[in-house]
Amino acid sequence: MNKLSLPIIAIPLFALFVVVVNSAFIVPETHSALVFRFGEPKNQYVEAGLKFKLPFAESVDFIDKRNRNLEQGETEIIARNQERLIVDAFARYRIIDPLLFYQSVRTETVGEARLASQLNRSIRSVLGEVTVDEIISERRGELMLSIRDLMGQSARPLGVEIVDVKIRRADLPQTNSEAVFQRMIAERRQLAQQYRSEGNEQDEQANQIRAQADRQAIEIKAKAEEEAQKIRGAADGERNAVFAAAYGKDPEFFAFYRSLLAYETALQKGETTILLSPESEFFRYFNSLDGRR
Repeated sequence: MNKLSLPIIAIPLFALFVVVVNSAFIVPETHSALVFRFGEPKNQYVEAGLKFKLPFAESVDFIDKRNRNLEQGETEIIARNQERLIVDAFARYRIIDPLLFYQSVRTETVGEARLASQLNRSIRSVLGEVTVDEIISERRGELMLSIRDLMGQSARPLGVEIVDVKIRRADLPQTNSEAVFQRMIAERRQLAQQYRSEGNEQDEQANQIRAQADRQAIEIKAKAEEEAQKIRGAADGERNAVFAAAYGKDPEFFAFYRSLLAYETALQKGETTILLSPESEFFRYFNSLDGRR
């Protein structure tokens, strides 16, 4: 081979190398590839690997297919109970159809602006149907899923999948906080007054029940005392009848029995002092065994 043949061989090899370099490209795992022909999108590759395109006529643009954050910032919404609320939320999304995404919005900047608008509308639509108490309660997770699903319906025609929507914070506007705080205080005071009124009413009912019970106790006691008096009267009558019958049969024994009762009453333990003569009629049965002097 002479010296003139080397340039002749090198030129085709160099041309082949240039063609291969301009036609082959590698799609990484984290990206998708969008192939343009004279500035118009013609094809896309979402799988990683070695791909080919027409040299010089086609170009490649790589689009990140990993999850991206879409910051919404603070948004003021009006809940169902007409209370205003400041909501700070964000969304996570990924581009699953680069060709459709480019055909719909052309650039990622425009795409994010469209998605931000859809997120804002979804937040207002979902949270506008519930009260503030539901938003700040345990229903927040359920509401975030509703926002994600609603936004996902709008984002799907753009070739975008909404992965998640999160509400960082939901607070009342500063101008309303003091009014709401005072309203809460008034509600708690009203509730406390209601409890006190109910307690006073219960105390009054308790007093009425106690008064009725005391009155019934007095009536029962009076009736029992009346019955006791009747029973004692009947017993005294029977006792007097027995005494009268005994006196008629044996006056001396009756007198002796009455003396024993008198002794029992007079000689009970106490501080009373009785001064009597030994010859007193009171001790007649102590002075004589048969009761005679």
